[in-house]
Amino acid sequence: MSKLSQAIAEGDGISILVEVADAASAAKAEKQGADGLAARSGASAVRASSQLPLLHFGSMFDARGVAADAVVIRPDLAMWDEANANGLEPVVRVSESEDLERALEQFDPGVFLLTTAADPDGDPLAVLLGLLHDVPAGKLAIAELHDATADDVAELERSGVDAVLVAPGDVAALISIDPPDV
Repeated sequence: MSKLSQAIAEGDGISILVEVADAASAAKAEKQGADGLAARSGASAVRASSQLPLLHFGSMFDARGVAADAVVIRPDLAMWDEANANGLEPVVRVSESEDLERALEQFDPGVFLLTTAADPDGDPLAVLLGLLHDVPAGKLAIAELHDATADDVAELERSGVDAVLVAPGDVAALISIDPPDV
């Protein structure tokens, strides 16, 4: 089990991953109680400032170069194999149930990043919860919901999501003290 999966699986309740782009935002997220970090840019500075698990959005080469723990991939067998060969935990990003089914047919992902297509009229929380129903038991599900509220996080937790990926902000406000009612 990788550092990212372990951090998500071992915590009580839903884990909070924060997307950051620099050392200052990484330090702030860590201080506020984030369980892990994600980076699209500035990953070297993020890694240098924090030892929290790091999920990298970008190339395998870059992810390995910044000592990321995991890398986001499409549901693609070649990418899956490359991530594993580079010692990175592959996190399969899906926005449709067909992507999820394809990934499960081609290989056995342990972690899914559930995301929504850019639809300004759609309800992202509803889409994410719909995708969650297709994730088999025993797999970790991370919901990408950058503008999550505390109520959104509580709903995701009640529904069985293991972690939520959010934008930098008041991370402490998203972390529940009490376990959710299920």
